[in-house]
Amino acid sequence: MPGLVLFGRRWAIASDDLVFPGFFELVVRVLWWIGILTLYLMHREKLDCAGGSLLSSYLIVLMILLALVICTVSAIMCVSMRGTICNPGPRKSMSKLLYIRLALFFPEMVWASLGAAWVADGVQCDRTVVNGIIATVVVRTQIWCPATLRQASPCFTSNRTISGTARSLPRWSATPQGARSCRSRTTDYDLVGGDQLNCHFGSILQTTGLQYRDFIHISFHDKVYELPFLVALDHRKESVVVAVRGTMSMQDILTDLSAESEVLDVECEVQDRLAHKGISQAARYVYRRLIHDGILSQAFSVAPEYRLVIVGHSLGGGAAALLATMLRAAYPQVRCYAFAPPRGLWSKALHEYSQSFIVSLVLGKDVIPRLSVTNLEDLKRRILRVIAHCSKPKYKILLHGLWYELFGGNPNNFPTELDGGDQEILTQPLLGEQSLLTRWSPAYSFSSDSPLDSSPKYPPLYPPGRIIHLQEEGTSGRFGCCPAAQYNAKWSHEAEFSKILIGPKMLTDHMPDILMRALDSVVSDRAACVSCPAQGVSSVDVA
Repeated sequence: MPGLVLFGRRWAIASDDLVFPGFFELVVRVLWWIGILTLYLMHREKLDCAGGSLLSSYLIVLMILLALVICTVSAIMCVSMRGTICNPGPRKSMSKLLYIRLALFFPEMVWASLGAAWVADGVQCDRTVVNGIIATVVVRTQIWCPATLRQASPCFTSNRTISGTARSLPRWSATPQGARSCRSRTTDYDLVGGDQLNCHFGSILQTTGLQYRDFIHISFHDKVYELPFLVALDHRKESVVVAVRGTMSMQDILTDLSAESEVLDVECEVQDRLAHKGISQAARYVYRRLIHDGILSQAFSVAPEYRLVIVGHSLGGGAAALLATMLRAAYPQVRCYAFAPPRGLWSKALHEYSQSFIVSLVLGKDVIPRLSVTNLEDLKRRILRVIAHCSKPKYKILLHGLWYELFGGNPNNFPTELDGGDQEILTQPLLGEQSLLTRWSPAYSFSSDSPLDSSPKYPPLYPPGRIIHLQEEGTSGRFGCCPAAQYNAKWSHEAEFSKILIGPKMLTDHMPDILMRALDSVVSDRAACVSCPAQGVSSVDVA
């Protein structure tokens, strides 16, 4: 883990980071050496030409240099495999080996230059040998000066939020193939924002299955604290649906990062009304648009008997929960379905107050429903301790992760915490850990089991409503080599999401399409059911 020290400077690479680069170079060098040896053995009888002795000497010296490089790289790779992440002692000879490896570059450069010069002089020998030497010069040049190709792949995130009242919500980004989109027409709905060609709206139509006439208002306006949203009629469930988009832009990220707490301005009997500032401001913006611009009044003038349902995913899920709380005084029958909302949303009192009209849906080890400032502090502390007491070298950990990603398996076979009695070691402070954490975090505590005390700026915040947790049954591979994953659903307490879990699916479980697929799996399975809510908690219609 400590950075290598070379030429009197500490570099941003550790001595145990050279296993895989060393293996790659070793493979290339060995194949190169075998090719040169084969070339020499097959054509040495044809080197009795003018300049042939020079070419013969060149090939022999080249094989000797390659053998030295192969031995040095093998030693570097073997030494890099020793020790653990925080125990670099067995790798103390790494600096000397790297100096030797760097020193071998100079004779390689000289010898390549000589080979190029001899070939350029027009050596009258077998053309195969000459072409082989040219190839060695080219290969060596490519190894010295590797070209880096950086490809910027646009990341399209589709925010599909679903509920019992609306089958699915819009993909706000790329338009799916075959969508009834990108065409000019006179709209029967309010459209705000940049969608001149109806491409975004075509995606919404394709995803939801609704008709043009079902939409009351669509806003693609996107600024800090101002989220895109839509209002539509779901005639099948007799609902007016307000859907709030999740994080998809830099402005949305800035809204997410405004993690200070502020008092939520809402009409309710709750005294402690602290909430995430950025999400609260975003919900307040949508509230003003719905009420002051008469959007909800317009919707209920079309369908006065319908009920109000608010949905959203991720950032949109948190904003939807706050919005439902703001609207509850005017619409007592409002229901909110928050998909993968952030944990650090509001106070414990508001969490308990919202359980009668908000339901949150969380998939697997999704990091966002476990994400809060205090949980990040706790994660930082646990990672430092686990790394310090990890008994496996880094390359083995990476290989286990790669195996799981390719072929699936049980994540419990790749532990991230210590087991059994060794868990007590985690309560001991690391060398330098106090300076790393307590200098910047007044919330730091050495007890790994007790919750972190929070500074006044970042009090502990909680998720919205009651929580349905979708959990994967069994295992699944990544490339169709294993059966598709199956899921079950259960009611869960918010305490089950009080720590960030590290795992291969902690990010992918947050993706809307994967969440949608898991929910479809549960709904389509007739045997799947949601267990009864805890005693004392009022029921809510989640159909």
